[in-house]
Amino acid sequence: MSRLKARLIALDQLVASSVASFVATAEAWTRNDGSEVIENEYFQSKMLWEVEMRIALQNFTGGEVAPTLSARYDLARYRNSVACMENMLPGLHGDVSRRPGTRFLADLGGYAVLIPFSFNAAADQNFLLVLGEKTLRIAHADGLDDAAPVIETPYAARDLLEISHAQVGDVVYLAHRGHPLHKVVRRQDPEGKTGGYLWSLEPVLLNTGLPAPGAPTVTFSGSGGSYTLRYKVAAVDKKGRQSLPSAAGEGPGARHPSDWVQGNSAALSWQAVEGAAEYNIYREEAGYFGFIGIATGTSFSDQNYQADVSDTPREDWNPFANGNNPGVVAFHQQRMVLASTPEAPQAFYMSRVGDFENFRKSRPLQDDDPVEYLIASGSIDAITWAASFGDLLLGTSGSEYKAGGGDGAPITPNNVNITAQSYWGSAGLAPIIIGNSILHVQRHGSRVRDLFYSLERDGYAGNDLSILAPHLFEGHKLLQWAYQQTPGSTIWVVRDDGLLLAFTYMKEHDIWGWSRQITDGRVRSVAALSGEDSDVLMLVVEREIMGQKRFFLERLAPQWSDHAPVEEAYFVDCGRSVRREAASTLVEGLAHLEGREVSVLADGSPVEGCMVRNGRIELPYPAKVVHTGLGFVSTLSPLPVESESQYGSTLGRGRSHGRCILRLHRSVGGKYGPKRDQLYDLPFLPQFWGEAVTPFSGDLDCFPGGGLESAATLWLVQDRPLPFRLTAMILDVDFAGE
Repeated sequence: MSRLKARLIALDQLVASSVASFVATAEAWTRNDGSEVIENEYFQSKMLWEVEMRIALQNFTGGEVAPTLSARYDLARYRNSVACMENMLPGLHGDVSRRPGTRFLADLGGYAVLIPFSFNAAADQNFLLVLGEKTLRIAHADGLDDAAPVIETPYAARDLLEISHAQVGDVVYLAHRGHPLHKVVRRQDPEGKTGGYLWSLEPVLLNTGLPAPGAPTVTFSGSGGSYTLRYKVAAVDKKGRQSLPSAAGEGPGARHPSDWVQGNSAALSWQAVEGAAEYNIYREEAGYFGFIGIATGTSFSDQNYQADVSDTPREDWNPFANGNNPGVVAFHQQRMVLASTPEAPQAFYMSRVGDFENFRKSRPLQDDDPVEYLIASGSIDAITWAASFGDLLLGTSGSEYKAGGGDGAPITPNNVNITAQSYWGSAGLAPIIIGNSILHVQRHGSRVRDLFYSLERDGYAGNDLSILAPHLFEGHKLLQWAYQQTPGSTIWVVRDDGLLLAFTYMKEHDIWGWSRQITDGRVRSVAALSGEDSDVLMLVVEREIMGQKRFFLERLAPQWSDHAPVEEAYFVDCGRSVRREAASTLVEGLAHLEGREVSVLADGSPVEGCMVRNGRIELPYPAKVVHTGLGFVSTLSPLPVESESQYGSTLGRGRSHGRCILRLHRSVGGKYGPKRDQLYDLPFLPQFWGEAVTPFSGDLDCFPGGGLESAATLWLVQDRPLPFRLTAMILDVDFAGE
């Protein structure tokens, strides 16, 4: 039997497992067909008893998925997804890193909602409209604009999230079905006393402009007759906006223009209108007043010009009078789009071209006249949003539509072609346009879908982007969102319970994944502004301080860059930073966190156990650069390692982790373990307490341990105010036999 023992030991080395118990019993094996049968049976028994698998996870762009997908290793995105991603953000290269903290900017004194004001991409031309209970304040990326006064508004707190807004130049239009249309206007301050700008909230008075001229005086020259000439005059300002026409001026004792002979003419005169640059002249013909010419002064001589009855004076038309207020506002093809009124929730209206507050019509209608269209569907589905995306896209509570003029032509009053693109239905959240896709929230407010043009169907197609993470949406509604293009192409979504979700989305590279961003409080509103180097995310966060609710304006800090020292790593929430020439143990300016235990990074080293008292903390050692705020925990856990082999599926088998390798990039600290409540420190400690640790890049071994469990996995946690960035993890998993 010594030869058989030797062969069994050699096989044991091949499967990398202990064979002692099998060798001990091998002498008792008796088979008539010799050692080859014994060897084969031993090998198969050994493989069923224990299998070791090594797997590398180097792409985390799938984000967190639902626990119900823990067995769906057949999905292509399984390897890119994780079971838990909290306060971590997937990078566009597949890595995952800790989200930055937030900086405290101001105490708002009450609930508020943020609306961005973006004049252009320059950082100093971007502001926030901070709408509170019947108040409007102006803010920028560094906090409230103290030079701008508080403006009174008609909007109660319950109205704020229902406001639809759209901007053109220095004007932001605000639509709400419970209030008349308003606009926030920014003007230059000639005296420069208010930061260079004057801000105001004004009701939108449609169809206003220059007053109509008085009726013209008409004098007919030459041999006359029994016909009465009738003329109207309209004033036109420097921007080409036309007033209503005057009353008709009459010239009796004239000939019909078709009977005029040499020497016949008609002279018109009228009183000047202040602000008029010119005047349009119209003459009656077959019951219509047709355009015959333009006068730059206050007189005109009609030399029997042809009256163009396809170009007639404007008539007043206001579909939003008597409380029929629009609930949706947008801009498309140089027109303002208003929709979702109480009387016609499924109708949309478009202003005159280039004159957004003008809904005056001509008769007959001309191409630049306002548009009215009632979407005819089986049910009365209110329009919930409108967006200009090549075509005019409209979301209703039952469907999504594309409106255009057909064959690339613009929309006109007589040429509107509208077709349904999908039948998912849309919530009232304004859509977000990213590249060639438009994202909207599905009806009931708990699913996110995208729309993009599909050449195959010659229309718009889309996907459910929340299908893999339903646990983040079921039982909740999405209230507001904001798109931060750089860095990371991230959509930040406010859930109704105050949880902030982050959605990394880059369609052209098939990158999309969700993560949870948990803070000590509730996020109530978000908005993104264009900054100097990247977009800036602004937040309204409800926090509890000294037993009372407080509403803070905060800003997400920039990502910690590769060239920055660890002293500048900022991973605290609602915090403030202190930089000073001389080191000190005292840190002041923390009154907004009175009575709270805070997380501190002092000169690159974490400090624990500090409590804010009288608006300040005392450090155990003097420091120059100090970041102080509320701590938060970043957590990452991969999905269970599963696969198919010639011996069947690994599902349900007990397993444990052996040696694991973490490939880190500029990380300091962190913990690991087999369970969330069973963690061990990674070996990042300074030689002396109070010294900064040099960020580590490279491979780090860890041994999670733990018993045999069918769903055993690895947990990575960073609970100190230090950076953590993972580019890959290599897991050695030992599976038990059946």
